[in-house]
Amino acid sequence: MGLLTIIGLCILSGTLGAWVFQKLHIPQVVGYIVMGVLIGESGLRIVQQADIAALRPFNLFALGIIGFLVGGELHGSIFKKYGKQFTAILLGEGLAAFFLVGVTSTLIVYAISHSFVIALAAGTVFGAIASATDPASTIDVLWEYRTAGVLTTAVIAIVALDDALAMTLYALGTSAAQMLTSGGADLGKELIGVCVELFGSVLLGLAAGFALNLILRFLPQKDRRLGLALGVILLTISAAVVFDMDVILATMSIGILLCNIAPRRSKELFEIVRSFSSPIYILFFVLVGARLGIRDMPVWLWGLVTVYVAMRSLGKWLGSYWGGRISKAEPVVSRYMGLSLFAQGGVAVGLSIMASQHLQGILITESMSLGDMIIFTVTATTLVVQLIGPSCTKMAVKLAKETGRNVTEEDVIAELTVGDVMNPDVKPIPENLPLTAVLTQFTQSDTLVYPVISMEGKITGVLTFDSLKELLGDSDNWQWLVAGDVMEPVTEHATLQMKLSQVLEDMNRMQAESLPVTRDDDTEKAVGVIDIRYARRRIREELIRRTTAA
Repeated sequence: MGLLTIIGLCILSGTLGAWVFQKLHIPQVVGYIVMGVLIGESGLRIVQQADIAALRPFNLFALGIIGFLVGGELHGSIFKKYGKQFTAILLGEGLAAFFLVGVTSTLIVYAISHSFVIALAAGTVFGAIASATDPASTIDVLWEYRTAGVLTTAVIAIVALDDALAMTLYALGTSAAQMLTSGGADLGKELIGVCVELFGSVLLGLAAGFALNLILRFLPQKDRRLGLALGVILLTISAAVVFDMDVILATMSIGILLCNIAPRRSKELFEIVRSFSSPIYILFFVLVGARLGIRDMPVWLWGLVTVYVAMRSLGKWLGSYWGGRISKAEPVVSRYMGLSLFAQGGVAVGLSIMASQHLQGILITESMSLGDMIIFTVTATTLVVQLIGPSCTKMAVKLAKETGRNVTEEDVIAELTVGDVMNPDVKPIPENLPLTAVLTQFTQSDTLVYPVISMEGKITGVLTFDSLKELLGDSDNWQWLVAGDVMEPVTEHATLQMKLSQVLEDMNRMQAESLPVTRDDDTEKAVGVIDIRYARRRIREELIRRTTAA
């Protein structure tokens, strides 16, 4: 199949999988990955490794978008306030996972290979890889459930910084493994390489961020912002790949810079990019599932997988808990942070591939090298924790009572009806009311539209300020004209139970500032008016109320 067919299949199946899993109250990202497993290497094999390799640029683009949006959440004030807590938790969860996985993996590999040197090398590499947390699926859950609060803030910061710690531990781990098995590694050279990669990624992102901010300042047109941002992000990703730098860290630096030096200008940009990114996320996570090949693993390797998952999860939980306690973090952060960090993704798989290249020649058994064992184990553990990790993140934010707190104006509008925002002070005008009284009513209110009702209370027309302007200079006619003589026919009206979002969309289409409101379509009894200005004020009040409560 062609690449366009693969892309279409992945996006379609991922969307359907997400819908099914959301119905089961499971995060949508699990649905993406499961569908990827079904159509990939471990399932029907519709998507082959060659297809995944050809789509690598799309994966890099997705990682870049994720990094950019994560960076947009990291305001300087957050680190100023919680910097010590973040550092303690980051070191706690990373090092605890490193040591627990490293020690238990060493024991298991020693039982298989009967070589302590090889076992210690394998345990060191496994421990380093176990410290990594997947930011993509974790952040996707937070966005899906619109979370906000101290736990959400801490989780975003930790998963954003976790890559740097994981790569540092990986450089130490692989260097130690090579020295143990062959003596061919230079620890100092490896550490210098990691520092160059990390700081180079940050400097690249900061330079790109300054350039994008300058472009946005001199080209402020809203309809061009998405194109400008995507162009800069793609160029940054390309430069990071060419110079062997971290894509997520580079694009995350762009987001951090923009949200801190131009918060107002960048806020709308982040919203535009997030609204555009959904198909990219779906394709990314489906391909994550498709590349997981676990069919040919020996039985003993599943035992290593089980221990790895258990010890890594325990390390993340214990390390986060003690890091939070030592730094005097909020109780919800100490208790539930570990549950939010179980996901393992692209970074761990990438590190395992790099480790396999360095350790391919070392045999564990007659048919399996140390490099192959690392790839098989990390692939299988990634599948397991990607299935349980998002659900654990959801559980953590629900226990912390932070779901549904990131309320937007669109959320408020979607939940309101016309009756919730109708102006209660606008009273319908009887059709036999003298024009003098009508004009008095208009002058005493800022409402520009009034419904006109019959003796039975049914709406018969509307009075607008525009329809009265011609009569303002002809005061002689005011005495004998009534509302029914000058009203306009009703072309559109709303009812109390109508969804506010639909009515606002219709009013925007008609370019109407106000609409008469009836109790329902059957009786057509007029009860008031929905006025755009009053409705917007009520929406803002409700948004403030909900945000304050959160």
